[in-house]
Amino acid sequence: MLQVALTGGMATGKGFVGSVFEELGCYRLEADRLGHETLLPGGAAFGPVVALFGEGILGADGCIDRRRLGAIVFPDAAKLEALNAIVHPAVEALRQERVAGIAAADPGAIVICEAAIYVETGAWRRFDKVVVTVCGRELQVTRAMVRSGWTREETEARLARQFSDDEKRKVADYVIDTSVSFDDARRQTVDVYNQLRGL
Repeated sequence: MLQVALTGGMATGKGFVGSVFEELGCYRLEADRLGHETLLPGGAAFGPVVALFGEGILGADGCIDRRRLGAIVFPDAAKLEALNAIVHPAVEALRQERVAGIAAADPGAIVICEAAIYVETGAWRRFDKVVVTVCGRELQVTRAMVRSGWTREETEARLARQFSDDEKRKVADYVIDTSVSFDDARRQTVDVYNQLRGL
């Protein structure tokens, strides 16, 4: 089994590239989705996060309101670090559990594990190969604002917590530039997939 990290800054096209890998037959584990699971009531991170940040982060449905939580942690490095100290181990434990299940069912699988901050956390070292998506800073900001409805200030605050494309490229085995078009990004992804299959 091959474990591949798919990473890159926010809004650089990881989701699209991940979906193409999935279409090609890879298994796909998205850290964001795993993170959502751990933050749901009953999830491993829910109780500790509410205990740390207070019930003011809960929505009317009793779930953590991620936007409220983000407004608290993203401007404050210490609070973000405290949140990550709870969520990241919970996400990694869930990822390993899912990977073990895939390995048991399909020993020849390629598992694409997708997360924005594998380079920042050093987690990229856990993987056999690293794929980095890039698109250029201004396009990244524009995409993030359009996708999330954030202001430029909110977007820049989040990007400030991530490494630059150049820093991420340093650990990449493969770089996919998503700035041209969907078709071009798909072509690059298929090329990387074929190289992974050949390993």
